Amino acid sequence: MSVEQLVHQICVQAREAARGLATLPSDQKNQALLALAGALEQEAGTLKQANAKDLAGAAQAGLSAAMMDRLTLSDKVIASMAQGLKDVAALPDPVGEVTSMWRRPNGLLVGRQRIPLGVIGFIYESRPNVTVDAAGLCLKSGNAVVLKGGKEAIHSNLALAQLITAALNQAGLPPAAAQVIPTPDRAATLALLKEEELVDVIIPRGGESLIRFVAAESRIPVLKHYKGVCHLYVDQGADHEMAVNLAINGKCQRPGVCNAIETLLVHAAEARAFLPLAAAALMGRGVELRGCPRTGTLVPQAKAAVEEDWPAEFLDLILAVKVVDSLEEAMDHIARYGSRHTEAIVTRDYGRARRFIDGVDSSLVLVNASTRFNDGGELGLGAEIGINTSKLHAFGPMGLAELTTTKFIAYGDGQVRA
Repeated sequence: MSVEQLVHQICVQAREAARGLATLPSDQKNQALLALAGALEQEAGTLKQANAKDLAGAAQAGLSAAMMDRLTLSDKVIASMAQGLKDVAALPDPVGEVTSMWRRPNGLLVGRQRIPLGVIGFIYESRPNVTVDAAGLCLKSGNAVVLKGGKEAIHSNLALAQLITAALNQAGLPPAAAQVIPTPDRAATLALLKEEELVDVIIPRGGESLIRFVAAESRIPVLKHYKGVCHLYVDQGADHEMAVNLAINGKCQRPGVCNAIETLLVHAAEARAFLPLAAAALMGRGVELRGCPRTGTLVPQAKAAVEEDWPAEFLDLILAVKVVDSLEEAMDHIARYGSRHTEAIVTRDYGRARRFIDGVDSSLVLVNASTRFNDGGELGLGAEIGINTSKLHAFGPMGLAELTTTKFIAYGDGQVRA
């Protein structure tokens, strides 16, 4: 069987499974989620053995420390995967929810009801934990999912696929509800992107090059974000200690993720006092600063920023720094160089906080909080399948509700159209 035939067969099976999933009772879906959570906890050792093969291959291939971090299935990550499934099981089931209802003058009762999207193709790199996140969210929202991971995580993903299949069988669900394409061949990705008759939406998750490739090649609608160029703006009169803590958390906790800050914007009125303080704290944690000329005057250790630094997603301990003269200049900079992912302001002024929230076009805008909170779990979604910055049909982290759409329903008593 060719790769194309294999992918087509998987998609046919997923389409058949999706019909039954759309009307499954919540209890049965939750049973599968909890069974998978238990299997993850019981088989942690087996999963780490499979993951060790991927880590060895990644080290030999020279993957960066940030990419190795994404690839690793530690005890903490496995426990988090299991807890995420339990959290999703505890969330209300969106499928079947009537979101609105109104009566027409002719007596017809019209409403909108949530339904699954259908079959989701999920294409992703590096992070085997998202295999479980995606399977769990798709299952709870009544969608079948075809999972295509990257070659760097193939052993981990195949081990997880076995646990997913077993959990589905245990709950009496079709095993085709969540399938991992069992080959790292790139031809499988291309084949999946051509299955427009069987797959309803594609969600890519990974680096910018992968997502642009998927968007260019897909015949199927794509929900995507290309990169996370996130900013932290320190406003006039901001609390300096808070701002330093938010900058450290946003840049240093996990520099290789899409909600890490890549640029620090500082109001000129605060720059002289704040920047040396922040620079010492950041550089003390290994951060390389690349600053505008005014930053360089205040922090001589900073490298001179070039134009390419402002739209860059470094995914590393590198931070661009710019001094601005106003909130409007900060917002203009974000509009020019940002990626509509995550933006934050540190301020004591409610009016300027509201102006920032209203004026910044981003999937999450925060006031006095870290950009690292743009995550489905942190925002109360249980987990996320990805963050969409293209606005259609959802904007931001995609949890259960975002994996559904609505159809119109109508109740009548014999009405006919005049």
